[in-house]
Amino acid sequence: MNKNPSRVWLPLLFLVLILGLWQYISSKAVVAFWVLPSPGAVLRVFRQQPALLWSHLRPTLIASVLGLLLATLLGVLTALGMHGSRVIRQVLYPYLVVSQTVPVISVAPLVVLWFGYGISAKVFVVILMCFFPIALGLFEGLKQVSQEQIRLLRSMGAGKWMIYRHLKIPASLPAFFTGLRLAATYSVMGAVIGEWLGGESGLGIYLTRSTKSFRTEQVFAAILLIILLSLFLFGIVALLDRLLLAWHYKKMDEYEDPSR
Repeated sequence: MNKNPSRVWLPLLFLVLILGLWQYISSKAVVAFWVLPSPGAVLRVFRQQPALLWSHLRPTLIASVLGLLLATLLGVLTALGMHGSRVIRQVLYPYLVVSQTVPVISVAPLVVLWFGYGISAKVFVVILMCFFPIALGLFEGLKQVSQEQIRLLRSMGAGKWMIYRHLKIPASLPAFFTGLRLAATYSVMGAVIGEWLGGESGLGIYLTRSTKSFRTEQVFAAILLIILLSLFLFGIVALLDRLLLAWHYKKMDEYEDPSR
């Protein structure tokens, strides 16, 4: 239960004020309708084009989820490898950082050359954007495990696998889910950027076509869908976090409220 209701109603109040100001500006023609359409015009896009929007939403969702899953797999394997071997860490860590310094748009010609205009190119871009926070989050979580607890388990006869299973993995999961939540929001953006490289459908394609045809209300509708899809994936990861790490959040609540 939320102990501070203002954390809910203050953002909602701010949203209502923004929508009210937006509606006022558009209704008084302070700004041209093709520059800033009214909220009603944006909502009409959803009423008039539900099938078209879904046809573009579905491939973006598929690319986002598939890329996020593959990035999670690669990120976990990379983090475990870097934590378990100093040689692997010295070899991979610099390239892990470098992978985030290269603008995706600069490698667009290579992505198209390697993967074409199909879903593979979109998934590759998602992996490129999501891989770093997942791998780094888990790696940092593994590094922060208490050495005293590791020595205690070793003194009790626990092997390397048992230490990972009963101590290192559970202790590193909060940091891992922090990186995964961040990656979940990146995944949709990565899929949209991948769709800008080319293709036949997707929110990125719909956004590009709407921009070129000066259908600004459709541009806003596409942006809203991208935001909602990002929040949806973020919410799923946050829900998994809460379910799998209920013990962690219970401990945090007890720490914040010692009387419990």
